[in-house]
Amino acid sequence: MREMELMGAKATEEESRVEMIDSGGGQDHKASDPANGVAEGKAVEEEDDSGSSRADEAPLLQSAANGAAEAAAAPPESAVAAAASKIESLEEMESKYAAYVRDDCYGALGRGALPWGERAKLAAALLTIVPLRFVLLFLVLLIYYVICRIFTLFRSPSDEEGQENYEYLRGFRRWIIASSGRFFARVMLFVLGFYWIKVKESPSSAASLQQGAAQVGPDGYEHIAAEDTPGAIVSNHVSYLDILYHMSASFPSFVAKKSVAKLPLVGLISKCLGCVYVQRESKTSDTKGVSGIVSERLRAAHSDPGAQIMLLFPEGTTTNGKHLLPFKTGAFLSQTPVLPVVLRYPYTRFSPAWESISGVRHILLLLCQPINFLEVTRLPVYSPSDKEKADPKLYASSVRTLMATAEKLTISDIGLQEKRIYLNAIRSKTTA
Repeated sequence: MREMELMGAKATEEESRVEMIDSGGGQDHKASDPANGVAEGKAVEEEDDSGSSRADEAPLLQSAANGAAEAAAAPPESAVAAAASKIESLEEMESKYAAYVRDDCYGALGRGALPWGERAKLAAALLTIVPLRFVLLFLVLLIYYVICRIFTLFRSPSDEEGQENYEYLRGFRRWIIASSGRFFARVMLFVLGFYWIKVKESPSSAASLQQGAAQVGPDGYEHIAAEDTPGAIVSNHVSYLDILYHMSASFPSFVAKKSVAKLPLVGLISKCLGCVYVQRESKTSDTKGVSGIVSERLRAAHSDPGAQIMLLFPEGTTTNGKHLLPFKTGAFLSQTPVLPVVLRYPYTRFSPAWESISGVRHILLLLCQPINFLEVTRLPVYSPSDKEKADPKLYASSVRTLMATAEKLTISDIGLQEKRIYLNAIRSKTTA
């Protein structure tokens, strides 16, 4: 009973407080709060002639204004959710399109926030080695252009289905152009900081070539690599530097855009290399003609040791060097053996891989690096089995699997279309 009486007393006290507030007697209650007391004192000074006070209005209006300001400052839930989903989608794309993701300190587009130490190194390089390297590269390119011009005098380029080149040259002219080309390509790599290039052969390569041992390919068939002359060099594609290395090693011809033939200096050099030109964005019947020319070149290089070998990048685009994209079948339609080569560019600061940075920015950052590294692995010459000769896709897949397994590259099933999607996404994120 005692507890019930206490509870009843408390309830009565609470009811009396409510009645005081409802009847306007809450002034004393507010005065107990220092903040409300200050507001009340200011409001008393603002009484109008009618004697009515705005004491209760001021705190309410102030509270409403503060609430509106806080609501405006806080981002809408829909905007936060949209931003979160956008971040998640970009992260998912980086995981899905990992073959094109850069992980050096310069970021995806070469515009990442750099520490002050790296900025100081870039500034020092821009004032010292970059101008020197630029001048040396131009001089080397100019000298080789003059050599090509001299040894193509009184000779017209062949016009095989619109393919203007000097691939047909033989004898002393061809020897001078090829030898000087290999030398100057290596000089250019040296100027770019590739002072040492590590070239290695797989353990089975030397044995198979010397002893004529049979090599078991990924398809389970035996492939006799000894005494077979490859029709093409098949290489992964990481950077424009790949071409300079292969020029210095074997001076092959390769497939290039038609616009390359019209470039100053480089245009004539590409013709002396015997490049096969193609309009990559075109899907006309010209593509079939180019495919036929490539197949004929590969057969000629396979049957004639004096013919120029071709360099082909069956991935069709560049990656970050850690993945291997699906191979196109163009290099495998001729049914001739191929020489698989894997290129790697180890780095500590800037990756020479060219997949998402603009050309000018990439060259500039590359010139700023005092030392660059390149590792080359030459695998055994791969001769297709009868089954692979009848199925170019199987042939391409077998060589791809061999290269990926030998150098522990990740096999990726994306292509150029996915690369464009990823590049558009990171560019829109940067400009947003």
